[in-house]
Amino acid sequence: MAPPTHPPRRHRLRRALVAALSILVGLPVLAAVGLTLWDGGVDLDPQRELLPGVAINLRTADTDLGPVEYDLSGDDGPVVLSVHAGLGGADQGRLFANWLHDEFRILSPSRPGYLGTPLRSGRTLAEQADLLAALLDELDIEQVGVFAVSAGSPVAYTFAARHPGRVWGLVSISGVSLPNPDAAPGSALRSAFLNSIGQKLAKLTASISLESIVAGTLDETSTFTEEQKAQRVDHITHTEDVRLFFTAMFDTTFPYEKRMPGTRNDTLQTREMRLAFDRIAAPVLVMHGDRDGDVPFEHGEHAVAQIRAARHQWMPEEDHLGFWLGPRAEEWQQVVRAFLREHAG
Repeated sequence: MAPPTHPPRRHRLRRALVAALSILVGLPVLAAVGLTLWDGGVDLDPQRELLPGVAINLRTADTDLGPVEYDLSGDDGPVVLSVHAGLGGADQGRLFANWLHDEFRILSPSRPGYLGTPLRSGRTLAEQADLLAALLDELDIEQVGVFAVSAGSPVAYTFAARHPGRVWGLVSISGVSLPNPDAAPGSALRSAFLNSIGQKLAKLTASISLESIVAGTLDETSTFTEEQKAQRVDHITHTEDVRLFFTAMFDTTFPYEKRMPGTRNDTLQTREMRLAFDRIAAPVLVMHGDRDGDVPFEHGEHAVAQIRAARHQWMPEEDHLGFWLGPRAEEWQQVVRAFLREHAG
């Protein structure tokens, strides 16, 4: 029997290279498979805690204009209607207005295309405004104060214009007020990524390094200098109640697939948006940070210039989320509380 032969050196190198490539290719594939199988740790229980001691109870009202998912908290006091931002829902609306819970009842609906409210319940701003009025009818609520945030502000302004008798006061925080003809809802590929692996990567990253998620968020929501951004990251991650709020807020953007239809629709509605500011009769308070990198400061200035009953409180050196996450958050919130107390029906 002939002795065994060894393959030439170039063959051995080729086989080693193939093996190395298989490992390099295989690891991402295994990671992708693992992320696909993982549920992402998203809690969609309609009765759940957003923060320690802050629970929601999501229900659906079958109005004349379509179903609306909502949370209504509190037993006494005037009602404040919380109109959530993009990538949000009733949970986000409740979270953003929860600091009012000791004095007001908080009604936080999911706008059409978000969570349990189907997009067919109202695509246009007028349809969404009328849907809010129909929800109030269903709940036998005559008047509300309105607390609107970011992409929710156009709906709130439209609601106040179309149903002036239902609104005793309106607050807009970092609100959109100008059209954006170049707004694009994003590609199908990007949406598919966000709907699956992307959101899970974000959740996984947050569990490993919250600082990186906070810094990435500030890149999108602020025009801070690097020094300012570092200071804000430190404040958010090392101030316990602020860190808990940020984490809860982050969770109210998941899962993307239940919030993206509404987010894309918001983008489409802003392309040729014409808000009827001249028909708003209720007192209005506009608050906006001059370091807002998501909704530029000029949106706040425009709203104040157009609404005859508007007053403003600018937030110097604050970004899009400074009303909740900045070191002066309590001060800004007290301004809103005083305004609501003054005008509550």
